[in-house]
Formats: sequence, structure tokens, C-alpha cells
Amino acid sequence: MSRRVLITAGAAGIGRAIAERFLADGDRVAVCDADPEAVAAFSAAHPQAIAAVADVTLEADMDRFLAGVEQAWEGVDVVCSNAGTSGPAGAIETLDYAEWQRCLETNVHGSFLTCRWAARVMKAQGSGLIVLTSSTAGLYGYPFRSPYASAKWAIVGLTKTLAMELGSHGIRVNAVCPGAVEGPRMDRVVAIEAAARGESEEVIRASYVQGVSLKTWVTAEEVAGTIHFLASQAGARISGQILAIDGHTETLAP
Repeated sequence: MSRRVLITAGAAGIGRAIAERFLADGDRVAVCDADPEAVAAFSAAHPQAIAAVADVTLEADMDRFLAGVEQAWEGVDVVCSNAGTSGPAGAIETLDYAEWQRCLETNVHGSFLTCRWAARVMKAQGSGLIVLTSSTAGLYGYPFRSPYASAKWAIVGLTKTLAMELGSHGIRVNAVCPGAVEGPRMDRVVAIEAAARGESEEVIRASYVQGVSLKTWVTAEEVAGTIHFLASQAGARISGQILAIDGHTETLAP
């Protein structure tokens, strides 16, 4: 029986890798994304999936998207609250408040809107899996990235709390903490960190490997594989866990 899988920020990057992992199994997939071009490209590649433009920080956008999915499916089995943004980089006294707010809104407020809906729908059916995307930045101090670290630590707290709150209803809640994921997003992060620290991009990129026991970056497909495992029968008793896919990060300090 096919699963019903919803993914926020699902048209590109990690989200698209998650979507394609479940689509490969013949599961029903719905994604939203704030980038219209990414949504159009995803829809062209996967016309069988539901795909909508929606900003996870806007309640009206999310209400419209989620109501459409609920009407189409009459339930949901897996919800991946994946939307996030890297936020600004720099010493805290240099940061812009609006950029701080946007980082928290996308990562934390977007997760609230997604999980609020998922909890209601999954309680009614007595089952479900919620997976939130945190980061290794949600496990360590992260100098010059205080907005992002704050947001991703909040995701860990939300995950632990919802696992306790929803467990008696047959709902599992876990978080994944990707390390440095290869791709355009991390290329942008490296660039802003290099500017904030006054160092070259090569030095910043090398620092990500130096702080990892396996001395490697990870791929979006590896993150997707972990979530796919959590949704399988083999993961049926895993809840309240914070799972790092990172090659074992030792430190995020420069």
C-alpha cells in the first residue's frame, strides 16, 4: 500500500531528494516550495505528485496547501518539515534584526504550522511519522551563525516535545541533523561565512571537513535515505530521536 508523504521545501535540494526517494517506491508525494521555478521544474519531472508554491512562514499559504492535500488524500502518513534558511553570518553585534527574524520564521515558525496540521490529521487516524530537519548546528555552538544555530536548536526541542505529546496517539516524531550537504545551498553558505570571517572560501570549505571524523561532506540522497528508513517497518519503534547524518561532527568552531 502506497504511503502519503508531504514535504515542505520539497522541490529542490534535500527536499527533492526526499520526494524522489519516496516516489521511487510508488508512494504518493506532495511538496510545497517558496521558489516558483523549482516547483515548475519538479512538476515537469514528476507530474504524478502534488506540487504547490507556498511560503511556510505565511499561515494563509500553508492553510491553502495543506487543505488541498488533506482533501486529496484524506490523511497523511509521513510529514517532513524540511523548510529552512541559512540566515545571515557574522558577529552578533553586526546582524540585522529583520534577517534574524526571517531565519527563525522559516525554520521554526514554518515547522510549527506544518506540525500543527500534521498532529491534527494524524491524531484522527491514530498513526503517522513526522520528521523535522534540524542540523548539526542544532547540536553544537556555531560561531558567527547564531540565528541558524538558534533556529536549529529550537527544532530539536520541538521534536523531543512532540514525540512526548503525540506518542500515545501512535505518532512518531524524529529529527534529522544533516552535516555539510553538497550542493548550491552550501556553496552560498560557504560564501557568506567567508565574507563574515574575512577568509577565503577554500579555507571555509576545508574547515567543514576538518571538524568531521570521516573527513567528508554528505549528500542529499544520504539524508533522504535516513528518512526513508525511519518511514519503513524497520524504523517503526524509533521516536524522539535526533539523528545526525554528518560523518560525526566533532566541532563547528573555526
